Amino acid sequence: MPEARSSCQDLTGWKKKKPPVRRTVSQICPPPRRPLTVADIRPGMENERLGVVRDSMFQNPLIVKAELGKPRERSCSLPGINFNYGLYTRGLDGGVPEAIGHWNVFKQQPTCPHELTRNYIAMNRGAVKAGLVTARENLHYRQLNDIRISDQDDRRLKKEPPSLPPNMTFGIRSRPSTPFFDLLQHRYQQLWVQEQKATQKAIKLEKKHKVILGKLYETRSSQLRKYKPPVGLDALWHMPHFQKVGPHLATFPTEADRQRAFKAHREECAVRQGTLRMGNYTHP
Repeated sequence: MPEARSSCQDLTGWKKKKPPVRRTVSQICPPPRRPLTVADIRPGMENERLGVVRDSMFQNPLIVKAELGKPRERSCSLPGINFNYGLYTRGLDGGVPEAIGHWNVFKQQPTCPHELTRNYIAMNRGAVKAGLVTARENLHYRQLNDIRISDQDDRRLKKEPPSLPPNMTFGIRSRPSTPFFDLLQHRYQQLWVQEQKATQKAIKLEKKHKVILGKLYETRSSQLRKYKPPVGLDALWHMPHFQKVGPHLATFPTEADRQRAFKAHREECAVRQGTLRMGNYTHP
C-alpha cells in the first residue's frame, strides 16, 4: 500500500507542474544601465558619500566607482523610452503607389557659364606688333583687346585618354605561389652548389689556357730604378816627400782584394754620410 500512495503522490505532483515562463526580449537583452541617482544609493555601497550629495556627482566618470560584482554604471543620461535613435527620413516620393504609377525623372539643372581664360599669348603678340613694350601700354592694350580662349581650343589642347584593349584587366597581379616542394627538396641549395662547381671549373680552365709570358723586358723606368750614379772622388792630398813612400802596413791579402774593397766603398759613398763617407759615426 505505501508504494501505491507514493505513485499517486507522483501523479498529482506531475499534474500540478506549471509550464515554463517565457522571458521577454528586455529580460534577455536588458537595456543599458542608466546613471545612478541619489535614490539608488543604499548604505554599504561603494558610491555612498557623506555630506551634500547631488545627482550630478554620479554622472562624473572620474568619481563614480564600480560596485563589487557589477558592471560600471554609465554616467551619461539616456533619453526616454519613446525616443527613436537614428535619422528620420520623411517620405516624399509617395511610396510604392507613386513608383508604380509614374516614374519621376530628375531634370538637369542649368549649369552656370564659367568664365573663359584669357589668351595672354595672343594679346602679347598683338601688343608687340602694335609697338607697345612698356607695362602700362600692355595693360591698356589688354583692357581694350580682351582675347579669350574658347572651349574648342581647350579641347584641342587636352590630351585624349590612351586607347586600351577591351580585355585589359586593371589592378596588381597576384604573387606567384611559394614552391614548397622545391623548398622541402633543397632544390635551391642544389642549384647553388652546381653554380659554384661550374664557376670553379671555368676558373681552372682559364688558368690552364692562360699564356705564360716569357722573358721580361726591362723598361726605362726599371733601368733608372737600378741605376747608381757614379761618384767622382778627388785623390787624397799627400805631402810631396811622402808621395813615393809605400805603405808600411798591408791589411788586404792581395792587391785584387784591396781594389775590390775600395770599389765597393766608392759605390756606397752616395748613400753613406759623414766627412769621409764612412757612416754617421765616423770621424776624420
